[in-house]
Amino acid sequence: MEEIIKVEKLTKTYGSRKAVSNMNLSVNRGTAFALLGENGAGKSTAIECILGTKRADSGNVSVLGYDPAADRKTLFEKVGVQFQENNYQEKIIVTELCEVTASLYRKTAEPEYLLEKFGILDKLKSPVEELSGGQKQRLSVVLALLPEPEVVFLDELTTGLDTKARRAVWKTLSELKEKGLTILMTSHFMEEVEALCDEICILKQGETVFYGAVDDAIRNSPCNKLEDAYLWYTDMEGTADENF
Repeated sequence: MEEIIKVEKLTKTYGSRKAVSNMNLSVNRGTAFALLGENGAGKSTAIECILGTKRADSGNVSVLGYDPAADRKTLFEKVGVQFQENNYQEKIIVTELCEVTASLYRKTAEPEYLLEKFGILDKLKSPVEELSGGQKQRLSVVLALLPEPEVVFLDELTTGLDTKARRAVWKTLSELKEKGLTILMTSHFMEEVEALCDEICILKQGETVFYGAVDDAIRNSPCNKLEDAYLWYTDMEGTADENF
């Protein structure tokens, strides 16, 4: 399979603290990869270094064969990014926000198509300030997918969404993944990880404590469920009950 993201020995420190330590990962085309860990484990720092928005202390990163830091302009057309926190102008209309975003790229998908796929087409003429938190979250995913990227970075994808909306987002992304979209994401929902992801990397204080397939994360732990396995990897004293 074609390797889309490659990270070798990525390290980033802040003072004496290592936010990310010697991270290695590889993500193939048409697959989904999740970075997991508690708040402060290093997930956001790792993504920023992979995107090239933050400079690593050492290590090598390539996205679609490019150096993200040196080739940001080239990658801009090929990569979509959705952040958990977005600062949209509250008075701007959804359709206007889509038009402004689309104007940054040479070619884009039809905004109405994506808005419908993510269940917010009825908000096309609404000001962003009138959207609920979950609707804003789905809008941020729409904007990330608008340039029809080859790879998309998704930060806490379905925070604020109810169960029905969450599953609808998973279904749409699974369909796009089957068409070749590559996904690198963070999440605190293990059900979401199981529904979407092929491989995961679990971080604990910047260190990789597990890297591999979702099933292997369970198989290599004393647990029967991914959520319990995740807790076992991130707290080696064992707060997870393997019988649940």
